[in-house]
Amino acid sequence: MQYRQSGNYMHQGLWRYCMPGKCFPHNISIAHLDATRALMILSLLACFIGIIIGIMAFIHYSSFDRFDKTFAAGILFFISCFLVFLAMAVYTGVTINYYGKRYGNWRFSWSYIIGWVSVVLTFFSGIFYLCAYRMHECPRSANSH
Repeated sequence: MQYRQSGNYMHQGLWRYCMPGKCFPHNISIAHLDATRALMILSLLACFIGIIIGIMAFIHYSSFDRFDKTFAAGILFFISCFLVFLAMAVYTGVTINYYGKRYGNWRFSWSYIIGWVSVVLTFFSGIFYLCAYRMHECPRSANSH
């Protein structure tokens, strides 16, 4: 997020804030930033595990036959999507209520846009993995009858 204070542009993110020429870590614990950070980290973990399990879906080990990897990957991507959505909603709500009233000239920056794009991408990743699960299940259930 960028805003103008005393004629200079300031930048603020989840991990640090920057004044002209210098950046500093957030020294105090701000609840909405802590919540957003935690949700983003949990989302990243769910997404990473979903990617690993999704890649494992292409590997056919006999010990993994009972564990449907495409379904698990799809669910993990939906969890990741939900967590990113919550993080973005918290950050958006607090930022608009605080900075919208305090500063007249502010805007969200590129990282904010990437956050919302990741909501869409993780959602569609979950859909694609669940479609792959359904496509894989239909031949399996037809063979069992």
